[in-house]
Amino acid sequence: MTHVIEIAANVAADGPLAEALTTRGKLMDLSQASHDAALMPSDPGGVPLALRAALACRMARLCRQAGLEKHYAALLDGYADPAAASLADPQVTPGADETRLAAMVGYVDLVTRSPKEATKADIESLRAAGLEEADIVRLAGLVAFVNYQLRLTAVLSVMGESQ
Repeated sequence: MTHVIEIAANVAADGPLAEALTTRGKLMDLSQASHDAALMPSDPGGVPLALRAALACRMARLCRQAGLEKHYAALLDGYADPAAASLADPQVTPGADETRLAAMVGYVDLVTRSPKEATKADIESLRAAGLEEADIVRLAGLVAFVNYQLRLTAVLSVMGESQ
């Protein structure tokens, strides 16, 4: 099975890196399952699938990770949701009349750019903007997973280049 991380990191089908990932098959399978749960859950709650894909693409663009950007842009295109698609651009911010969405995008950007600066107050801002607890958990899970994926993909990309 080829995983999103392997494709995004452009891991060769054979060689030392591919062999190393094969020995970590369980980790790769769990990472893929986490991808599916974060991006395509059966119950997206108040964080729609197209928005999840747009935010994931935004995070990939913020981190300049071309492989994941390509993956998430393709996923986003499948939803044909222009409003969500615009948020994939890190230069786009929701209007002042979109308090809930602006809070979500602000949280995504903060945790992706400067995770050490995120505080409990940022979670309180999501509540104040009208997000329910379950949606805060959904959003935090998405952000945590995609940032994990971005860092792992970056490391694997560098390792693959050195082969």
